Amino acid sequence: MHAIQVASFGTPEVLTPVDLPDPVPGPGQVVVGMVAADVIFLDTLLRGGWGQDIFPRTLPYVPGGGGAGEVRAVGDGVDPAWVGRRVAVRTGTGYAEQVVGDEEEIMPIPDGLAAATAAALVHDGVTALGFHRLGAPREGEWVLVSAAAGGAGSLLVQLAVDAGARVVAAASSDAKLALARDLGAEAVVDYTRADWIERVREATGGGGAALVYDGAGGALGTAAVDALADGGRFVTYGTADGFAAPDRESAARRGIRLLMPLMDGPPDQETVRELLGLALERAAGGHLRPAIGATYPLKQAAEAHRALAARATVGKSLLLIGSERFF
Repeated sequence: MHAIQVASFGTPEVLTPVDLPDPVPGPGQVVVGMVAADVIFLDTLLRGGWGQDIFPRTLPYVPGGGGAGEVRAVGDGVDPAWVGRRVAVRTGTGYAEQVVGDEEEIMPIPDGLAAATAAALVHDGVTALGFHRLGAPREGEWVLVSAAAGGAGSLLVQLAVDAGARVVAAASSDAKLALARDLGAEAVVDYTRADWIERVREATGGGGAALVYDGAGGALGTAAVDALADGGRFVTYGTADGFAAPDRESAARRGIRLLMPLMDGPPDQETVRELLGLALERAAGGHLRPAIGATYPLKQAAEAHRALAARATVGKSLLLIGSERFF
């Protein structure tokens, strides 16, 4: 089968097209023929060797963390009725024509929902719904979403709006801000401007946001704490420039709750299944729309990573896996 492999940590050039043996399911496992592979910013960091203490990768490895496709084979102990069913799969790999996952790592795709849409929710849908629960936006309160045009950020905008909150979306280009407005943001701010925090406060009537979802991390995420009202909540998950590092003493004085869920590592399997099932259900019902902004054939995985690193992608990135010539 065709796949992308990382033999050494480094730049996008280490994403190498290879031909690997077709996988065989072991007991309790399934083989999924992939239609679309999820691509998230974390993939680009892991490819470079970051995060080995939290998300260890052993070289060589096939990057990614799942996607969507059709079950082709099952191992011992797995109901054979899975064969031929469309599923979303969230496992330890993804950039390949076929992946192996445990039976607990697959979820049926609801009728009428496109496989690409399901793939776009495998990580970002779980992330957004988990952080939505953590932040718990309330009706009428102001919510700042930074990196609002990213895969998770665009979903958090929708979830906050659906909860009745008023959203300020922060992003880095006119196209990204336009997407956030389309998804329901009441105000938008370009966070490449030096005065972006002041603009957020102006948009909220001067008091600041009650809740911040920080999808940027680094210096931008750290600065976003200043956009909060006293007593607010700060949920940070951005890693583009490292984790945000807010001043804990200052936050405590202001009564701000600092929530950094990524520091606890990946969520447990039971939580993932619950949230992924909910994300697929909401999308099938038209209540959650992943903004798929960039798609690439499998062999162009390096291009997908370059675009993410350059902040050039508006919305979600996917690898579409078909029968194109690979080498």
